[in-house]
Amino acid sequence: MMDPDVTLPTPEATLEWGAELARTLQPGSVIALCGHLGAGKTQATKGIVSGLSSRADVTSPTFTLVHEYLDGRVPIFHFDFYRMDTAQQVLTVGWDDFLDEPGVVIVEWADLFPELLPDHTRWFHFTSLPTGERRVKESDSATA
Repeated sequence: MMDPDVTLPTPEATLEWGAELARTLQPGSVIALCGHLGAGKTQATKGIVSGLSSRADVTSPTFTLVHEYLDGRVPIFHFDFYRMDTAQQVLTVGWDDFLDEPGVVIVEWADLFPELLPDHTRWFHFTSLPTGERRVKESDSATA
């Protein structure tokens, strides 16, 4: 079991945290990453993707909504809700179909449309600290 509240001192520590989280994931896992711009969501996603044995070049899918990484131990579907105005916009790209796939779904800015996330979603909230460190806290919902 991962620590539900951890401080990550460096970007490399955030990558390592993501890789550690990846070891706990199975097909059907849904990971919700919440936090302000620059809080570490994409860095954590890079660690998760690497930890799932993908060699993909991970970037935030802000303008494409979803990136698919299919070369790892399970398919990974990386979403970013940041530029979405309504839940309906998310649904029009086949959101429900991605949730039915035997892969891992990672969602940045998931707290913008929490009603779209299934009950078994694991929620992680990222905060930048004045020291430059990041704090990540796991919770049961879109609110920390």
